[in-house]
Amino acid sequence: MAQAVRTIEMERRSAKRRRVTGRFALYAIAASAGFLAAFPFLWAIITMFKEDQDLYVKANNPFWFNKAPTLEHVRFLLFDTNFLTFVRNTVIVGFAVVLVTLAISLPAAYALARLGMKWGERMGIGIFLVYLIPPTLLFIPLSRVVADLRLQESLWSLIIVYPTITIPISMWLLMGFFKSIPRDIEEQAMVDGYSRIGAVTRTVVPLVFPGIVAVVVFAFTLSAHEFIYALTFNKASAVKTIATGVPTELVRGDVFFWQSLQAAAVLVAVPIALAFNFFLDKFITGFTMGAVKG
Repeated sequence: MAQAVRTIEMERRSAKRRRVTGRFALYAIAASAGFLAAFPFLWAIITMFKEDQDLYVKANNPFWFNKAPTLEHVRFLLFDTNFLTFVRNTVIVGFAVVLVTLAISLPAAYALARLGMKWGERMGIGIFLVYLIPPTLLFIPLSRVVADLRLQESLWSLIIVYPTITIPISMWLLMGFFKSIPRDIEEQAMVDGYSRIGAVTRTVVPLVFPGIVAVVVFAFTLSAHEFIYALTFNKASAVKTIATGVPTELVRGDVFFWQSLQAAAVLVAVPIALAFNFFLDKFITGFTMGAVKG
């Protein structure tokens, strides 16, 4: 009897050690992965505050400050370049593209999901295939369209062109959400006296809010980082976005303003990362549910 008790106790302790070891290994792997993911960002923060003498001397430790940190390169970025203009242009284009995308993709996705009958699914797939066309094949004909409309050197060129990329994928995502919502909800609202538009606005749209968040994040981030169209349509510094303005302003021939480049990356990444993490759950829900429902 005593031997059996000792055996059970040893097995219990062994199982506990395995659990502790497994949990420690899991945390170690997660911490290592987190550090590797954050390391480029941490290095960028260190680099943006380094003096030139500290950055370009090979003998110095590249991962820490060998000389006193300085704010000179951040000041140069904010006050001696058009960085704030690039930020303003990016925000204007991003919000405008989001509004256009939602204004078109929401009713179109609802129509294809609810009113499209048999051809709605095929039409939705056809619209989604437009998103798969590489931008490198489209920027030449689109540049001709922009020139004919006399929108070159204007933010309107980007506001008109970017929705051609964002609307197809946004419609595809929202169609999945609309298909997952029972028709009975809006029909009951119509029985209570609402019109179809009122029923959709009051009952259906709140249920597809995660999909709307996914569309907003997707459309804004694409507008912020897209490079080919922004570089082709706008050459003037006053109408450039961050994606084209920062590299053209801070890379002059063979001279790279590394610290200011890293400062621009950090100042742009921090607010986007905070906003993205704030809506992370809804963003993931939007892309996963919208992709598999229906």
